[in-house]
Amino acid sequence: MNIEEFRNYCLSKKGVAEDLPFDETTLVYKVKGKMFALTDTESTFSINLKCNPEKAIELREKFIAVQPGYHMNKKHWNTVYIDGSVEDRLLYEWIDHSYELVVNSLSNKLKSELNSL
Repeated sequence: MNIEEFRNYCLSKKGVAEDLPFDETTLVYKVKGKMFALTDTESTFSINLKCNPEKAIELREKFIAVQPGYHMNKKHWNTVYIDGSVEDRLLYEWIDHSYELVVNSLSNKLKSELNSL
């Protein structure tokens, strides 16, 4: 996976917007205003993804490229270094997991708005 594939996949998800709320190089992907993924365009390619806390620990133990979320709540976020050691299909699954966690946490009103898109 490269940064364009990551970006296009995130943007293909229902209700997703790309934003630069922190600085000019940190791309943030939000669904209905809530962040589910981010990356920096100028540093070594890595992605931050929200993760179920138990699964987050499991992934960190299994994959050296998966670390506690950099500048994030380390209980709920992982930083994944895209170095070729993790198969793309797993990266896509983890992006899906992050997106679904955020969608499931939305209020009923926001879920309804999302479903009507």
